[in-house]
Amino acid sequence: MDNKGQNSTNINWYPGHMAKTKKQIIQDLKLIDIVIELLDARIPISSQNPNIAEITKNKKKIVVLNKCDLADDKQNKQWIEYFNKKGIPAVLTDSNSGRGIDECIRQIEKIMQVELDSQAEKGRTGRKIRAMILGIPNVGKSSFINRISKRTTAGVGNRPGVTKQKQWIRINEKIELLDTPGVLWPKFESEEVALNLCFTGTIKEEILDKVEIAYQLTKFLLENYKTKLCERYKLDEKYIEETLQQDQPENSNIYEIMLQIGKNRGCIMSGGRIDEEKTARLILDEFKNGKLGKITIEMSH
Repeated sequence: MDNKGQNSTNINWYPGHMAKTKKQIIQDLKLIDIVIELLDARIPISSQNPNIAEITKNKKKIVVLNKCDLADDKQNKQWIEYFNKKGIPAVLTDSNSGRGIDECIRQIEKIMQVELDSQAEKGRTGRKIRAMILGIPNVGKSSFINRISKRTTAGVGNRPGVTKQKQWIRINEKIELLDTPGVLWPKFESEEVALNLCFTGTIKEEILDKVEIAYQLTKFLLENYKTKLCERYKLDEKYIEETLQQDQPENSNIYEIMLQIGKNRGCIMSGGRIDEEKTARLILDEFKNGKLGKITIEMSH
């Protein structure tokens, strides 16, 4: 991807309401005790907002690694350690099944306990812990809010530019959550970050070429999760080794394997040619939906 493409991605991403949202969040933070930063467990760094540390620097914070069911268990543990070492409590959640939600509530209460105790000593009791959730699009914020507040409706997001009375959602007798859009944008510091966000469907694939994204994902999977790729698409590991060792540019070898996946899955056009667009869509969709197994794109070191 050339620099021209990189710049246009940035421009597409910054509509006017993003600046407005940031301003609103800074305003709302004055009412808040604790920030819940929601990240995608498969790409914890790429799914962070670049401004979040700066906006929330004086606030208590908890990191929630959502979609942990789609991520590699070993990596999940390492990412929890990574954030804990930075002094930030982190919790693994899967908003669809509800896994980790109770642990989130426990952590919020634990972090706030000292402050609540000191307020109680001054005779101020019964004050609720006020929390706010921040995250970039598609990290599962609506379903997380619905889970933690035991709501059944998904009426969480609100349209940019439409202001409404501040609503507080009751989590339990101790915690309430400010219901705001709180949607920030991801950072596009490099092509790698943009690709990670495309793999997970955080940003629309149209920003980059779908076949190129699927090619990059196939390359990553061959390097890090070869067995899972072979199992899913009935590829022989010996065939993979031989193809990768062919005396031609690496990208031709990987592209060949990608087309073999298309062939194995019947992505064939008339005349027997393999449909690369359909193959690309298949690989990306199956990765996003966890069909390839538990995979983490960003490894914790």
